[in-house]
Amino acid sequence: MDKLTVSSSPHFNGKKTTQNIMLDVIIGLCPAAIASVVIFGPRALLVIAVCILSCALSEYLSRKAMRRPQTVGDLSCVVTGLLLAMNLPVTINPLIAAFGGVVAIVVVKQMFGGIGQNFVNPALTARIVLMNSFPARMTHWTAAFDYSATADAVTTATPLSGVMYDFSPSSAPDYWQLLLGAHGGCLGETCALAIIIGGLYLIVRKVISPVIPVTYLATVAVFSLILGRDPLFDLLAGGLMLGAFFMATDYTTSPLYFWARVIFAIGCGLLTVIIREFGSLPEGVSYSIVLMNIITPLIERYVRPTAFGKAKERKKKEGAA
Repeated sequence: MDKLTVSSSPHFNGKKTTQNIMLDVIIGLCPAAIASVVIFGPRALLVIAVCILSCALSEYLSRKAMRRPQTVGDLSCVVTGLLLAMNLPVTINPLIAAFGGVVAIVVVKQMFGGIGQNFVNPALTARIVLMNSFPARMTHWTAAFDYSATADAVTTATPLSGVMYDFSPSSAPDYWQLLLGAHGGCLGETCALAIIIGGLYLIVRKVISPVIPVTYLATVAVFSLILGRDPLFDLLAGGLMLGAFFMATDYTTSPLYFWARVIFAIGCGLLTVIIREFGSLPEGVSYSIVLMNIITPLIERYVRPTAFGKAKERKKKEGAA
């Protein structure tokens, strides 16, 4: 006689695993990584390798020191390292890049319990720490296709900094240059086309929902137009595309529910435009996403849908006994 098996949920396991999802994210980031090597030369590979290795080593050593099961094999540390590299200039000192990897993994991720427990995006938080610790090194940009890019290379402006400091409009990149990445900037924020291709891959593979990136980009476009800026320029310049597709959609730090995601993305877009227009920094994507990460639990608390089969609470009428 067959016996009933009693167990806790889930009773059916999906085909997707953490490793599979992270592998898809890595594949989605490959177009941007390849574009960065084409635009900035072989040194981009060095920055990417250092970030990935420092993140993987930091995860291995921290998990070993904390006597926790190893999670290097789920590839989440590789994704963090690759995202961190995409947020750094090609001229960054490898030691600084490695330090960023330690901050992202040990401080932001493992000290809060590991994957699924961090409340802010590790790569973006590490970038913010590096921006405040090494501002000169983190804002040392070189021209596209200048393969001699080193710490002593000639500094150029990013499109956003050029607009902020009123550089000559004639020297500003046009839309095609922004789309193809023919300008200075971080490794992963220059070629908008490569990021869009990678983002669409994740959507087609159903790794991410289009709700957050579409709402985020639409919000930036609307508020940019309201403030008299160039919406298309704001969409293509800076780290907006990278942030919208690859970092605002992080499973751990973004909301689960539809309307919570919409509110989250609108907040990201609004803060991004406000920082770009009124802040002392030309870019606001990193800060906007991290700030919205912090209030994600609050958003979900008030936008949580009613559970299936549960009656909605009726409001008491005024004057009722």
